[in-house]
Amino acid sequence: MSEYVIDDREMPRFRVNRNVMVDPEVFAQERDKIFNHTWLYLGHETELKKKNDFKTRNVAGRPLIFARDKSGAIKVWINSCPHRGAMLCREPSGNARFLTCFYHGWTFSTAGEMVSMPSDASYGEDFERPGLASPPKVDSYRGFVFISFDPDIVDLKTHLAGATDYIDLVCDQSEQGMEILEGTHEYSVKANWKLLVENSYDGYHAVSTHQRYFEMVLAARGSLDPSALGDSRGIDLGNGHAVVAGAPATEGLFGRPLSEAGAVERDARFERFRELYGEGWVDRMKGNRNLVIFPNLVIIDLVMGVVVRKIDPISPDYMEVTAWELAPPEEGDELRKQRLDNFLTFWGPGGLASPDDVEALETCQIGYGGRQELPWSDISRGMNKPVNNTTDELQMRTWWRRWNEIITGEKLPPEDKEPLGELFQAPRKAPEAATASPA
Repeated sequence: MSEYVIDDREMPRFRVNRNVMVDPEVFAQERDKIFNHTWLYLGHETELKKKNDFKTRNVAGRPLIFARDKSGAIKVWINSCPHRGAMLCREPSGNARFLTCFYHGWTFSTAGEMVSMPSDASYGEDFERPGLASPPKVDSYRGFVFISFDPDIVDLKTHLAGATDYIDLVCDQSEQGMEILEGTHEYSVKANWKLLVENSYDGYHAVSTHQRYFEMVLAARGSLDPSALGDSRGIDLGNGHAVVAGAPATEGLFGRPLSEAGAVERDARFERFRELYGEGWVDRMKGNRNLVIFPNLVIIDLVMGVVVRKIDPISPDYMEVTAWELAPPEEGDELRKQRLDNFLTFWGPGGLASPDDVEALETCQIGYGGRQELPWSDISRGMNKPVNNTTDELQMRTWWRRWNEIITGEKLPPEDKEPLGELFQAPRKAPEAATASPA
């Protein structure tokens, strides 16, 4: 039995040992067993709009260059000169045909090939001129670029499992392809990284933690009846991925209402998608979803926009967070303005959600100082129910079972729940099938 997780199906009760949030040895195991051996999110293809564009990122403790080479292909390089190790790119972003190490002047193309080295003749004709190093695996799904440092990892789509459906529900909201908008939220939290993973799809905390936000929404809408907002589910997607998804009616719970012009444009867009993808798929699309792709990628699609969040563990009690807004490039100015307004109001650095969450997580971390007297955290809500909604904790238990399997080798079975039904499983019709005339 694992020393970290208690999964008692008889009571039922699910508990996690608080040492996993503070122990440097556990953190070291996570770096080795999880981040060195799974697929990890790097960035979105639309962040690199032109040939020779680049971004610098940190993933699993490695400095990386995320680039588009002179032919337009996506490339990922270790941001370290093969000569003596200095960083090639010290800027967060830019556009350059060549990457030159400031230390000794070795120069490389964005395709990773050595271009020149000072005093080349001093190395001899047979000296092997090294190129840049790359992670063993680089792949993408619907524009989301992932890397893995494990050369024997399963292919990306196999890893994503049922999460592909929910990425598709987001990406199908644009016929041109969703794009990352300019601007980035970057902040840090003095807490363990796994706390923000939990928080990112924890519906239980919303009303109590974000009371000010819901008071604002209530004032803007005039009335709000959460019990009348339709169905919602927590769903295990396999391989540690999970989502909390709401039916179309739940859109009334989030964000200030759109203007009449904004609502007309949005509704017209959804009608077009019905022609393309079918009624059931668009009914799912009109709902909301908080998706966590194991271990540390979050995609949240609510009325106020689509946030893509990368959570980077730095130490057992410190994380860095980067977040971007994903949007359809073809939407009108009015709808874009209202999307961004809602996005900043909820998730912005001075918004009504992110600061609340940071405060909550940091107080949790302080509370773990009393773990000798209170050694366990409880994540049992909804275990006794055949159907779980978004205020239950099935999604967190799903993540923790995968974490526990990788760290300890103990494989725990998924929970037995009732089938989801058409509302949460309607398939996507191929565009040509959806628009074809009946025989």
